[in-house]
Amino acid sequence: MPVSTAAIGDFLAMLASERGASANTIAAYGRDLSQAAEIVGNLRSVDARELGALPHAWRELAPSSVARKISALRQFYAFLQDEGYRGDDPSASLERPQMRRSLPKILSVAQVTRLLEQAEAEAESEQPAKVRQLALIELLYGSGLRASELVSLPVSAVPRDAPLLTVTGKGGQSRLVPVSNRAVKALSRWLAVREGTTRFLFPSRKSHLSRVRLFQLLKELAVRADLPPSKVSPHVLRHAFATHLLEGGADLRALQAMLGHADIATTQIYTHVDSARLVAIVNERHPLADRSLAQKDARP
Repeated sequence: MPVSTAAIGDFLAMLASERGASANTIAAYGRDLSQAAEIVGNLRSVDARELGALPHAWRELAPSSVARKISALRQFYAFLQDEGYRGDDPSASLERPQMRRSLPKILSVAQVTRLLEQAEAEAESEQPAKVRQLALIELLYGSGLRASELVSLPVSAVPRDAPLLTVTGKGGQSRLVPVSNRAVKALSRWLAVREGTTRFLFPSRKSHLSRVRLFQLLKELAVRADLPPSKVSPHVLRHAFATHLLEGGADLRALQAMLGHADIATTQIYTHVDSARLVAIVNERHPLADRSLAQKDARP
């Protein structure tokens, strides 16, 4: 077995045993390192100059793919240093590509209104499934919850005295999330028809409603509301909550707390969404928007 291949195998074994990396991650890193070795030779002995050939070989790849390959190499060489196989890290010369974060998909206020009106009309039947559907959507858009946070809410999280939900988010971190008056009413309607004794607010058999089923419910509702189902998802409603609040003058720090973002930089993407909207408004509605720079005023 070539030296490079043996070292890669040891590295991947470490990822599995010590870091608990998933099978997909291990397979992806294995491919990345093997492909790099095909280009520059033995990774265990290659120097920084030789690694410099990789960016040219990767020039047709997406920035996200290049970033993952560089991450694999850096972790590999850190492993070699820890094991005493190398005293330097030649991958330090590889610069990560600039990653342009894509703007989130959003729905307009009119589109969200149409979705909510459809859910409200269906809930008038008082069928438990339709009342639950309304409560789910009101919480997604009215409180900006993540899909996983919403479906796993316990009954004990429902507000009693104050209109606040206790939500357990990423990393097990708890936060208080305000609940709109509309969502409070929808929750009250749901609790009145909810069946079962499970601790979950939205039960399903012995556990809770799944994220997959939540996605399906929203897509089906979108079709009935005459909206493109591809544009509607729990995450899109969370984005709509954030964007519409920001457009209405909400404070960025308050929005960060409500969304449960550890870093305000994550929340700041919504300022870009708002800026894009403002630019679109200027281009569409400014009195000279359709006037070419080459045009000249008509003179008598």
